[in-house]
Amino acid sequence: MQSENKSVFVAYFLWLVGGLFGLHHLYLRRDLQAFLTASTLGGYFGVGWLRDLVRIPEYVSDCNEDKDYLEKLTTRFKEHAKPPFSSIRFMSMVLVSYIWSCIFWMAIPEDEVGGINFRPLIYLTPIPCALGVWAVGNVGRERGAIWWPLGIAFATTPVLWFWDDGTWFTAMTFCSSFGFDTLAKQWRKTYPKKRSLRSRILVLSFCTLLYCGLFTSYLYFNGKITDSDGEEIKFQDAVHHFFTSPWWLDLKQSLVDTWTFAQHHGWAEVWKQIIDLSDPHGEINAHKVLGVSQTATQSEITAKWRALSREFHPDKVKDELERKKAQERFMEIQQAYEVLSKMRSKRTAKNKKSIDL
Repeated sequence: MQSENKSVFVAYFLWLVGGLFGLHHLYLRRDLQAFLTASTLGGYFGVGWLRDLVRIPEYVSDCNEDKDYLEKLTTRFKEHAKPPFSSIRFMSMVLVSYIWSCIFWMAIPEDEVGGINFRPLIYLTPIPCALGVWAVGNVGRERGAIWWPLGIAFATTPVLWFWDDGTWFTAMTFCSSFGFDTLAKQWRKTYPKKRSLRSRILVLSFCTLLYCGLFTSYLYFNGKITDSDGEEIKFQDAVHHFFTSPWWLDLKQSLVDTWTFAQHHGWAEVWKQIIDLSDPHGEINAHKVLGVSQTATQSEITAKWRALSREFHPDKVKDELERKKAQERFMEIQQAYEVLSKMRSKRTAKNKKSIDL
């Protein structure tokens, strides 16, 4: 028995708040399934996540090595020499291996990088294909070696090479999955040994970085964006131009100025200025609406308000459409004046109180 039993309630809670990233699988020490769930956006766009809704009690019983559950497993082991065919698992092997193969293919730079041509790496595409098959095939109480799907993937590649990429990937992943399901899979009769949290984090971190690295390679070397004129621009060129753009240079200078200001006045003062600049009371916007400076006196604000109220009064407009626009503008002017008047009154009262004290 495990030293610490897992809770069905906690597993369902983690499924709800982070199931698309496999948090409930991490809790139940199903790290491989957690990574598969996260790398396929919830088990192929949420399908696996929804399926887990009815599978969680079984996962918890398996993790806790529940006596009744183990008896059912033993009976099943006796009835079937090897795991029976599962259409869901087989399709999952095909889909995951297809996704991983495509990601690897897209990550290979199309052009030379530093004078090196990386395109020959496409001949290694059977490796991520076999890894995808192996990963799905080793979830839960089933397992199998990677050599059969890997060998079949490499063996079928020369035969399928003359087809287009999509057909090649489909046929390769199907053959590799069929080979694993027919020749490699067997029962996992003992639950995986408990590994330290440190080793689990290291393995998952490495896999996540590798996966994200492939996406990054695709975006940087092969990714393209489309501008407003419909012209395609390489992502790496767009990134380079972004860091030389006036917008970024202004933002960079603002960040530098903020850091310098914080060193002299403290971060509390920086936060105070951020709050003030965010205009929480709407005072800055009110000055803008009335067209007066922030140093304008109350009499100047009142005079401007009266003039604008007369100019945009809805009763002066006959056209129905123009009257609606004038009414919206008129209400905006009234609200701006009300905001400034309230703020002035509050400041006056606060100053008077400070003098009395």
